[in-house]
Amino acid sequence: MNDDRIIELEIKAAYQEDLLQALNKIVSGQQQQIQRLEATCQLLNDRIKSLSSENSNNGASVDEVPPHY
Repeated sequence: MNDDRIIELEIKAAYQEDLLQALNKIVSGQQQQIQRLEATCQLLNDRIKSLSSENSNNGASVDEVPPHY
């Protein structure tokens, strides 16, 4: 009976090790995706700022009320 219990514990440990490796792969993939999304957000933010500064240089304000109001 003692040997069966040891074998059962070894099997559980092997499954947990496999699960841990699978979860590590998932977390690593998610981290890479987060980094790509952060880079995309930064590029979009920079683009918005550049467009905003171009509009302010042209004298047109985004918040300006149209003349017919």
